[in-house]
Amino acid sequence: MFSEFKKFIMRGNVLDLAVGVIIGAAFGKIVTSMVEDLIMPLVGLVVGKVNFSDLYVPLAGQAPGLSIPDAKKLGGVLTYGNFLSNILNFLIIAFCIFLVVKAANKFKKPEPVAAPTTKDCPQCAMPIPLAAKKCGHCASTL
Repeated sequence: MFSEFKKFIMRGNVLDLAVGVIIGAAFGKIVTSMVEDLIMPLVGLVVGKVNFSDLYVPLAGQAPGLSIPDAKKLGGVLTYGNFLSNILNFLIIAFCIFLVVKAANKFKKPEPVAAPTTKDCPQCAMPIPLAAKKCGHCASTL
């Protein structure tokens, strides 16, 4: 059983997946920091000095202007600002992954195309070998 497990772990696609998950988690932290620390403050400044993480809708009649922890003490709140930040975070990660895959595909060598071994008969349009002098389907001379 141990040898089967070792064989399973040592397969290339399992190791590739493990590396991808680890790099993806690290990349996600970088992008999350970029969104929260760089992009969202700039977006907040452009739309009127708004900190998106402080945006919420009170559900229990709290007075506007309270901090989220204070508003939560008084009742339920919908913190849609964090949701907006997470959506932007996802879109940026998806775009970055798209760019990485696009760049990786440029470095990939195209697979060689095999030379054709047949041609179509001009009379009956059936496939015949390239070196044929007579069609085996309609008996026309080529």
